[in-house]
Amino acid sequence: MTLDDGRMTLMEHLRELRNRLIKAILAVVVGTIVGFIYFDPIWNFLKQPYCRLPQAHQFDKGKCTLVVNGVFDSFMVNLKVAVMFGLVVSAVFWLYQVWAFVTPGLYQNERRYTVAFLGLAVPLFTAGAALAYFTMDKGLALLLGFAPDGTLTLVSINEYLSFALAMLAIFGISFLMPLLLVFLNVIGVVRYSLVAKHTRMVVFLLFVFAAIATPSQDPVTMLALALPMVGLFFVAEAFMYFHDKKRDALDAARARAIEEELDGPSTGSADAVGTTDGRDQD
Repeated sequence: MTLDDGRMTLMEHLRELRNRLIKAILAVVVGTIVGFIYFDPIWNFLKQPYCRLPQAHQFDKGKCTLVVNGVFDSFMVNLKVAVMFGLVVSAVFWLYQVWAFVTPGLYQNERRYTVAFLGLAVPLFTAGAALAYFTMDKGLALLLGFAPDGTLTLVSINEYLSFALAMLAIFGISFLMPLLLVFLNVIGVVRYSLVAKHTRMVVFLLFVFAAIATPSQDPVTMLALALPMVGLFFVAEAFMYFHDKKRDALDAARARAIEEELDGPSTGSADAVGTTDGRDQD
């Protein structure tokens, strides 16, 4: 039973959250099962950045070989790859479940951005992950290059996979930050004037974030993450400028319309009073 003003009760919110979570988890589980079935081609794709390393940094010259250290490493690699694949392929569905849970608290004009939000979130995440995939070998080569001469670098399959998944996730999620800023602007939480006042600080913090967030923490990978983030931030800032300009113009037009509507009856009442007074004087 809902409240008279259309709001949901606490129990209804909890039931709604439970239903959304179940649907999202089921979607991820289905994607994970598919990831287990197609593990080999997925793994061959993920290990290509390591295979692109110079032969001097590889354990078996002429072959792309990673080391298995423990009994459970092989299973954990299969599980990690399958779960990550399930999260990615079901992203549209579980993102929609999150959005559908949030939108009842938004106004009608704010809900229409659902399709645009989902339509931009997936390509942005994919672009970030793709950038990480094509720059991963540069960071690995730089890190492995610090090994002293005469030493053999053994990269375990579990360590490499953790590094690769962290790179893909961090780059992908980082590319969503400007979209989040745009969303907050659309619903009226963040204004362009506030962001423009702190543009230099935001750019500096983006570089700091890139330096801290990248697993390799090398300058090549840091710049590969920071520069696109700064570019996307300026795109988001430009959108906020035009959106706030349009919104301010609409607000001003509404204010004028309301003012004219309020002034109209009062002027008419004054004329009526003046006419009555004239009749009384006569």
